[in-house]
Amino acid sequence: MGKKPLPSVEHVETLSLVAMRRLVGGLVEELHAIKAEVATLRSENEALRQDNAELRLENVRLKAENQQLRDEIARLKKLPPRPPFRPSGMDKATDPAKDDPRSDRTSGKLPRGPKRDKNRITRTVTLKADVPEGSRFKGYKNFLVRDLVLSAQLVNYRRERWLTPQGKLITAPLPDGAATGFGRNLRRICLALHAQGQVTTPRLTEILNSVGVEISKRQVLRLLTTHLDPFITEDSAVLHAGLVSAPFITVDDTGARTSGATPTPPRSVVSAFPPSAPAFPNRGSTSCRS
Repeated sequence: MGKKPLPSVEHVETLSLVAMRRLVGGLVEELHAIKAEVATLRSENEALRQDNAELRLENVRLKAENQQLRDEIARLKKLPPRPPFRPSGMDKATDPAKDDPRSDRTSGKLPRGPKRDKNRITRTVTLKADVPEGSRFKGYKNFLVRDLVLSAQLVNYRRERWLTPQGKLITAPLPDGAATGFGRNLRRICLALHAQGQVTTPRLTEILNSVGVEISKRQVLRLLTTHLDPFITEDSAVLHAGLVSAPFITVDDTGARTSGATPTPPRSVVSAFPPSAPAFPNRGSTSCRS
């Protein structure tokens, strides 16, 4: 004999006391059954999560083992070794999917250009529109323009001078990097254009003069060649760190004699850093594993 159906909830106001008790008891039983089912599903879900984590670990292990086998096969076949460099991640960092393209979408196409600098707006210009009388204002439409401003500055440091009761004259010290009469930013742009941009000293002097900086070629040369101890120390530290941590080191083993002189010892270039340009000609360079 099947279970007797519960009274209808729609006519709960007309139910008798016995029918009301039977309805409440049936609902309570169904609630307990649902709770038990939910607990079972949660335990099964937790078990599936654990299985998924174990499968992920197993997948990573199998990939590493597969790569080791590939490297061993390449070694047995005397093929060139796999380079140790990994993707730099620039594609992921510039992936438009990370930014919200819908904020500036006016058509079906995605907006082009860099979008990570929208929170660094330095100046806002409001443009007026010629509209007929009776038009309604509908807000603004933003359009970002990226520009570069180069301006020369002549800073006057008014240094306080004090005469102590003992007759000693004390003058306020200058900021770091200003003792030569040229600021840090000027020296930065000179070093960047000369070292990275391969700009010669005469052209660099012309560029600075065209911007409005009164400087001679001799002064530019002094900025490029004097007081370079911090840069030399940093360069030595970078080279030492690269030699210690780099799995591959490229060595120039050219043995050709130059002007009848014995060639210098091989020079090493650390391959742990992505090279922007060759440091010297590679007429016979080889790679060795450290």
